[in-house]
Amino acid sequence: MGQGTDSTTSRTGTSAEQARDQARGAAGHLTYQAGFGNEHSSEAEPGALPLGRNSPQRAPLGLYAEQLSGSAFTEPRAHNRRSWLYRIRPSAAHPRFVRADNGGLRSAPFQETEPDPNRLRWGPLPRVPEGTDFLDGLWTLGGNGDARQRSGMAVHLYAANASMTDRVFSDADGELLIVPERGGLLLHTEFGPLSAAPGHVALIPRGVRFRVELLAENARGYVCENYGRPFVLPDLGPIGANGLANARDFLAPTAGYEDVERPVEVVNKFCGNLWKAVYDHSPLDVVAWHGNHLPYIYDLRRFNVLGSISYDHPDPSIFTVLTSPSDTPGLAGVDFVVFAPRWLVGEDTFRPPYFHRNVMSEYMGLIEGAYDAKAGGAGGFVPGGGSLHNMMSAHGPDRETFERASAAELAPQKIDDGLAFMFETRWPVTLTGQAAGAAHLQADYDAVWQGLERHFPAP
Repeated sequence: MGQGTDSTTSRTGTSAEQARDQARGAAGHLTYQAGFGNEHSSEAEPGALPLGRNSPQRAPLGLYAEQLSGSAFTEPRAHNRRSWLYRIRPSAAHPRFVRADNGGLRSAPFQETEPDPNRLRWGPLPRVPEGTDFLDGLWTLGGNGDARQRSGMAVHLYAANASMTDRVFSDADGELLIVPERGGLLLHTEFGPLSAAPGHVALIPRGVRFRVELLAENARGYVCENYGRPFVLPDLGPIGANGLANARDFLAPTAGYEDVERPVEVVNKFCGNLWKAVYDHSPLDVVAWHGNHLPYIYDLRRFNVLGSISYDHPDPSIFTVLTSPSDTPGLAGVDFVVFAPRWLVGEDTFRPPYFHRNVMSEYMGLIEGAYDAKAGGAGGFVPGGGSLHNMMSAHGPDRETFERASAAELAPQKIDDGLAFMFETRWPVTLTGQAAGAAHLQADYDAVWQGLERHFPAP
């Protein structure tokens, strides 16, 4: 599965649409390995992966052996993340990095604005200029913690209309959970290619280099940058051995390398800033690898939704796909939660999510359709938009949803016309200046709860 030819438009002379056709064709023929957190191995050329040792005196096929550590060497085995890569050139063979323009990308600590207790909602990102790729199209809404202390998280959005050409990105500050909302992505990583369509998520570990090709004319979505402990599957407790996100549904790539001998810009996010260097080759030149620090994709519609079959609405924590644990059991640095298609059957129950104040802070986005606690439509909660309810902000169903659900006949109901998600975090999310002053920030969000009338009898 090695590739030594160019897949980008600038070198082949093909049109943008022809390049997308090529990318779609490649995405349709990818092979994967199943299982989250497993020890995987893969080789793109027979005999490239050494047997019986990690760093032989002479690595096979003239390759260089290199370890990529996503955790400290001495962390417990259950938490240890590392992979061995066998590559055409070692990562150390690069020129000096220099500062690059951060564009719309920001990092913690977030100090441009004061933490805001108000409920906030944004429409989708405005259209971006032609030629904007995934990296240039990243736009930070806010976050918490400190990237330099490896704690907290950031919420980003992206909008792009061009593939990354002779350009590679890596994030030393944290892992990236990419949530496409419009347009599929072909992610060329050091471990091989992955394809993520709307309805899927892609998880790129800290420090792993990748390049993004678009599978459609435009792409848009969300990114959670997790500065803290790597995402893991949540413990199931009384649920038992099965349910929620199944480990076997997470797909890891098989090795696929680029043997490219020409200038490639490599951009590294380090301590909140972008740094760049021009290599004389592509760093996506890993011919074989083994380990457990590696990227994944996951289809959110495979989530095994659990819920009440008697009464009441369960806490939304039961919809957790991935969690970044903290030092306090049960208190996550960030949870990734999905509101996937599901049945509602509770008797004598208000079925949409209830009115709520929460010690956690919640950023919610919409991938498709509508969310069952919010009315959609122009100016509402729409795909590509998002809402932020910081800690102890009172929120819940809007007036229209409350009135409809309070009067509904309680027959079994299938929720299958929407796919929403939430980044939930232990600390308040502080906005960037660009998010606080954005033209697509909806000034009248509080109005959705106006008109909730008094029903208690008057004295």
